[in-house]
Amino acid sequence: MSSETLYDKIWDLHRVRELTGGSTQLFVGLHLIHEVTSPQAFSALEEKGLSVHSPDRTIATVDHIVPTTNQARPFADPLAEQMLQTLESNCKKSGIELFNLGSGYQGIVHVIAPEAGLTQPGMTVACGDSHTSTHGAFGAIAFGIGTSQVRDILASQTLTMKKLKVRRIFFDGELQKGVFAKDLILHVIQKLGVKDGVGFAYEFAGPAIKKLSMEERMTICNMAIEGGARCGYINPDQVTFDYLKGRRYSPKGANWDLAIKWWESLCSNESAIYDDEIKFNASEIAPTVTWGITPGQSIAINSTIPNPASLDPGEQQIALEAYQYMDLSPDRSIEGLPIDVCFIGSCTNGRLSDLQIAAKIAKGKKVAQGVKAFVVPGSEKVAQEAEAEGLDEIFRNAGFEWRKPGCSMCLAMNPDKLENDQISASSSNRNFKGRQGSSKGRTLLMSPAMVAAAAISGCVIDVRKLFC
Repeated sequence: MSSETLYDKIWDLHRVRELTGGSTQLFVGLHLIHEVTSPQAFSALEEKGLSVHSPDRTIATVDHIVPTTNQARPFADPLAEQMLQTLESNCKKSGIELFNLGSGYQGIVHVIAPEAGLTQPGMTVACGDSHTSTHGAFGAIAFGIGTSQVRDILASQTLTMKKLKVRRIFFDGELQKGVFAKDLILHVIQKLGVKDGVGFAYEFAGPAIKKLSMEERMTICNMAIEGGARCGYINPDQVTFDYLKGRRYSPKGANWDLAIKWWESLCSNESAIYDDEIKFNASEIAPTVTWGITPGQSIAINSTIPNPASLDPGEQQIALEAYQYMDLSPDRSIEGLPIDVCFIGSCTNGRLSDLQIAAKIAKGKKVAQGVKAFVVPGSEKVAQEAEAEGLDEIFRNAGFEWRKPGCSMCLAMNPDKLENDQISASSSNRNFKGRQGSSKGRTLLMSPAMVAAAAISGCVIDVRKLFC
């Protein structure tokens, strides 16, 4: 059993009590809500005559259903408008701060909380969204939850769950030029599988992790969930502190110095015991692209799609399903595969640094004929900063569409959808069947740099041929 890890320390600090059956009641320091998973939770509270326990620890935003072209109210989609109105009403009645459209703070929930300084080391964070693991990049433990748990936290500011085991994933070396955090986490999921993390929290560590920016760290923790882990985290360090300093909700003055001492004390001890440890050499990782229907079905750009005979028996059936759905065959290269749509955005890769690197690829070039390419900033703040740097003009001049903030085509609960069997090069996090809005649509996950390169080339291409 793990001990002296950051996960163990935060768990113990937030334990309210042990429950029968082996579960623990945990205090939740930050609860994030949005328009999709909160309406039923608020209705359940109303039915029971309960109020929100700690509205000052709950922050709301709208992201999943917002259109990215015309955000004028009322929305063209009546259901989307109704969902936003419901969120607005619930927040007003409960005294919850809402980062609404036009506030300057609206955006994807896992983008806006870190950039506002809401997410801090040592916290427990919960949200009714799978990719809440993103916040672990700050040395927090963060859990995606279901609607019934959203209800429970609104009512009690606590969450009931069983303690996880801790797996340390250690990276020696450093990433090559043209290889990014998205490639690193896709490589991990490809090697360990989409189920191997079940029952674990992943601690990402090592020299390669320390050299990453906060935004790159968020990308890695964001997709820990795709490897089956309930959460992923990275110990806080000077990179973390530099990112948080001066942000809207960060500690100020003397409290800042006290906070740093506190945050440093939470890091995993050198004598920490882990339930499992796995090591990778980051310098061996190449640009990585998914070819199938799970995030674990990926290959290095210079590799070929695996033959069923080379796979474990348990993986062969879903590989055969993937070949058929994706209309791809074993032993072929993914490079050169034609692309129809290119999407840069999402809670995985919709931050400023993601747009900066994609703009470097696009600058002075043109989107290939027949390709639809668009960029969706992760928040209003990201959009403002990108536009101040002229990134929007770089993209527009190259033939990309510059959109307004939102989740967009990551999961297509809005007008941004694939059509028929289009192939999408996407910087998002899931390539499930129908994930991007069409029951026949096909998604290839890759880094923003690789998406930009695909848009320019009209096909999947090794970005190092354009960038390095």
